Amino acid sequence: MGSEKTFTDANFKSEVLDASQPVLVDFWAEWCGPCRMLGPVIERIAGANLGKVVVGKMNVDENQDTPQKYGIQGIPTMILFKNGQVAGQLVGFQSQENIQRAIDEAVKA
Repeated sequence: MGSEKTFTDANFKSEVLDASQPVLVDFWAEWCGPCRMLGPVIERIAGANLGKVVVGKMNVDENQDTPQKYGIQGIPTMILFKNGQVAGQLVGFQSQENIQRAIDEAVKA
């Protein structure tokens, strides 16, 4: 699909914190098996939420400042940001339904 974005320490403020829409950030690493399993789920979430929520990934090996700032200790971790604030967090592999439920709750809150 390719509708998810790539976030970095350099673009995090402009692409996530200053975004006008809610943003779901998937913190992951290439070596993480559950992260790779989550990849297709994140793609489907991105496609299903076009125009409602921005969905993207941040590689924690290539970008260490942002994960440290948000206390990411285990991956995969997904954090939903709304108006520059943390609106929800999911740790570990999650089903598409669980992720969508968290998005829906945060968007209407």
